[in-house]
Amino acid sequence: MPLRWRRVLLKLSGEALAGDAGFGFDPSAVSRLAGEIADAAASGAQMAVVIGGGNVLRGSIASRGGMERAVADHIGMLATIQNGLALQDALEAAGVQTRLQTAIEMTAFAEPFIRRRAIRHLEKGRVVLFGGGTGSPFFSTDTAAALRAVEIGAEAVLKATNVDGVYDSDPRSNPGARRYATVTYTECIENKLGVMDLTAFAMCEEHDLPIVVFSLGVPGNIRAVLTDDRIGTNIRRNP
Repeated sequence: MPLRWRRVLLKLSGEALAGDAGFGFDPSAVSRLAGEIADAAASGAQMAVVIGGGNVLRGSIASRGGMERAVADHIGMLATIQNGLALQDALEAAGVQTRLQTAIEMTAFAEPFIRRRAIRHLEKGRVVLFGGGTGSPFFSTDTAAALRAVEIGAEAVLKATNVDGVYDSDPRSNPGARRYATVTYTECIENKLGVMDLTAFAMCEEHDLPIVVFSLGVPGNIRAVLTDDRIGTNIRRNP
């Protein structure tokens, strides 16, 4: 089947690296995830990745515990770089060429984010991992994903989650919840569907950048969503 997009940005939660433990690193989970991304990259799509840091620390939660929010967010940014290194190692073990670029310069083991260099890596078939969020506190990795997607000219943001799309209510507590096949940015905001934060949503809407929310729990789904529009929920400007 033909690819739906030439270049995409995959947004992952940090918990995807933690496995069932929900915290830290599970080597088998990291290896499985790397295999899924490697399979998707083999389809010919240019793949960029933004990963959260929730398996190490969430700045918003730490700040509620008394830590200054800016400090907590900086720790969270460092967590995303740790996750980027772990995923990079697993991807290269799977035979995938990668580059890790960070919003906070750490040139001993990663490149600084340079837009043109990132695009060149993608054109050469490398998977590019973006760590460090936006480089500024008070912004989520959802916003970092939207920002980097726009900067590199991605044609879609693929948001991998633990559910198979966007629902009108929480499917874990409401067995009758209805999954949307397609929904607009406006409907997501008006109905408070909580897919991404408002800053990320506004950026995607302004640039007419589609978002696809899909389940990471189904083996092969990262590759499958590149060709099959029935997987997950498609969010766009017009239904």
